[in-house]
Amino acid sequence: MTDAERSIFTRIADREIPADIVHETDSLIAFRDIAPQAPVHLLIVPKTERYANVVELAEGDPALLADIVSTAGRLAHEHTGGQFRLVFNTGAEAGQTVFHVHAHLLGGRLEEGTLAH
Repeated sequence: MTDAERSIFTRIADREIPADIVHETDSLIAFRDIAPQAPVHLLIVPKTERYANVVELAEGDPALLADIVSTAGRLAHEHTGGQFRLVFNTGAEAGQTVFHVHAHLLGGRLEEGTLAH
């Protein structure tokens, strides 16, 4: 697989691209988003590129999806007092720009006028 074929997230996990990593296991890496949409905006990414989106992940490896969600809970406890949103974008029209499944953990104080539902 060439660098062009490997996702940016794989290149971060391989330490080819720098990131502010906040958590790592054998199967996951979590780091701060470079364009945060909330005071706390972390990306939780499986190290495998096998799944492009959360639906593929749920069908192919539900245990890994559960690991993402439980990791999100632990990270939210550490970084946001346990209150958070967990977002998976699926498809370009839904805002997905990297087709390597990942979760956005968003937390912190919401700005006035933002949708809190």
